Amino acid sequence: MTTHLRQYWQQLRESLWFVPGLLVLASFGMAYGLVEFDAHTSWHGEKQFPLLFGSGAEGARAMLGAIAGSMLTVATLSFSLTLSTISQVSNQYSPRVLRNFMSDKVNQVVMGYFVGVFAYCLIVLGTIRGTDEIKFVPATAVLVGLFLALGGVAALIFFIHHIAESIQTGTIVQHTFHETQKAIAHFFPDQFGEPIDDPQQSEAALRYVEEQTGWYPVKAGQVGYLQLINTDGLLKWATQHRVVLRIEKEMGAFMSEGTVLFLVRSDMERPKAEKADWPDDLLDYVSIGRHRNIEQDVAFGIQQLLDISLKALSPGINDTTTAIMAVDYLGAVCEQLARREFPARLRSDGKHLRVLVRRADFADYIRLAFDLPLINAKDDHAVLRRLLVALATVNEAVCSADRKPVLRELADRLVQYADQMLKTDYEKRQVQELYNDLMKTWS
Repeated sequence: MTTHLRQYWQQLRESLWFVPGLLVLASFGMAYGLVEFDAHTSWHGEKQFPLLFGSGAEGARAMLGAIAGSMLTVATLSFSLTLSTISQVSNQYSPRVLRNFMSDKVNQVVMGYFVGVFAYCLIVLGTIRGTDEIKFVPATAVLVGLFLALGGVAALIFFIHHIAESIQTGTIVQHTFHETQKAIAHFFPDQFGEPIDDPQQSEAALRYVEEQTGWYPVKAGQVGYLQLINTDGLLKWATQHRVVLRIEKEMGAFMSEGTVLFLVRSDMERPKAEKADWPDDLLDYVSIGRHRNIEQDVAFGIQQLLDISLKALSPGINDTTTAIMAVDYLGAVCEQLARREFPARLRSDGKHLRVLVRRADFADYIRLAFDLPLINAKDDHAVLRRLLVALATVNEAVCSADRKPVLRELADRLVQYADQMLKTDYEKRQVQELYNDLMKTWS
């Protein structure tokens, strides 16, 4: 799948109309198929089920009309509940988590089910004939419509339960954590060709790419955020043209039309016929959209949890419990980063250097996760203590000693803020005790 197709597919999956639209089309097909089945069989529902179909065409019309009207009402209710939930979540937590509700398959399927049953009943209703000349009641289709209406009752109850559960803080932060966990498991640029890990080879490659001459800039063609990079296609392009690429922006960076996204260097003389579209076609291998995407952007997952914690710490909300929960999950994300070896920035095609990737290091992620909560929680000893617990958890998980200084720096700043901002000796003592326990692991 090309990069632009992946981008369009993602937009469809995060829309509230795509799945309902598919279900409406499916209801058209099912209604047509069942009506054709009734028209070409000798099965008569009024004889087999006289209590259901004994009233003839008028009774079938009345029942389908009632089902269609009730399904339209329930569909309106479900859309209203979803929009109300989106507004509440945006105000209470963060606008960044709205995409989770937009892409929630339960919401999409339930709303599609209601509008699909409505469309199904309209189609079947239009085929019923009750005149003296022509009498036709599609008994199977009417019976299926009745079962679909009963299923709508169960769907409505489940939908209300799902909405109530989805706006809970634990559900929101856990969903964001799992998305970030998946991004860490496929850490960009881990699947970008082959890493160059040999120290001598890396040093020589870095000297080559850091030379200032011979680099051709490729500028972004639109305004937005860098969402995706088609790593396979980009590496194949670089190998085919025998060039070295420097990706100048990190995943999730904001781009304007004049922003340099790639620098391309080739030691070959390009044929004139090839220069016309080279190397601007590199933009076909990247996706730039109106918002960030977590698939290759671990920092965006951290940012969503960070937004929840900052919103909870704001004077208008002042929800310490939610802030603590967000800090806990931030600590869990950073713990996974601490255990993981970061992919090499230099990527090859197996033989030659092809791509230099710009990415954040461990210290960047840690500061992103803890800097702002630390600043905004300077007078909240409960959150400060939980931040120390999270730092201690990350410290225990680090896979190399060179990652510990940034943790110690944050812990020192935290104790400094606590000493300056906390009002009582009891609060200061609680923070200091946790800090002392953490210091023992560094001694």
